[in-house]
Amino acid sequence: MDTARIAELLQPFFAANPALTPEGLSFRTGSSPEESEVLSGSQLKQISTYIDILLRWNARINLTSVRKPEEIVTRHFGESLFAARCLLPHGRSSADANARLIDVGSGAGFPGLPIKIFAPALHLALIESNHKKVAFLREVIRFLTLTDIDVFTGRGEEYNGALADVVTLRAVERFEAALPAAARLVAPGGRLALLIGEAQLDRTRELTPEFLWLPPMPVPASARRVLAVGTRQSR
Repeated sequence: MDTARIAELLQPFFAANPALTPEGLSFRTGSSPEESEVLSGSQLKQISTYIDILLRWNARINLTSVRKPEEIVTRHFGESLFAARCLLPHGRSSADANARLIDVGSGAGFPGLPIKIFAPALHLALIESNHKKVAFLREVIRFLTLTDIDVFTGRGEEYNGALADVVTLRAVERFEAALPAAARLVAPGGRLALLIGEAQLDRTRELTPEFLWLPPMPVPASARRVLAVGTRQSR
């Protein structure tokens, strides 16, 4: 897919400079040229290649019900990169270089792999139980020459790796079982980030009493999708 068109479609998700505060999400109006940069040419090329691989594999196995390339950009990459900018505002600098992120139920790689493209120094673990989807994830990682990524074939309940600074969860089946499994992987003081529908917010709070939740953040170009971020309280 044309990288200029990808950049154009992603613009609404980069229209402001987000910052997480104790009160929720704020947007800084004054930013340096480095802060206001969207994505580099190489990052846009990685996204273009990713889309090509996704479309090719999607013809054989059901990775996503979204079939049109432009909708893949907005619904999958846009949402994932919006989360990346909120969670890792220093993604290009050393401030977030040592952060560890676990993506539970990765599926076709969202939001974990776009977040890795945004913040290349991030330590990433992808958890996915479907073997065919794991094969797809490994091919994307190889083609994009991404490094420092672990792919775990199994469910979040079975994962025994190190706890993470950030754990992400998006559009998974068995949400009520997956959410506690994801929550247990968050280090004390770390954050659990959910890309979910507004209707799931009340149940999210009920299932994670050990987390302090910020007000949900509306996802750009979506009527009901939100980014919910909770911080695990010290134990």
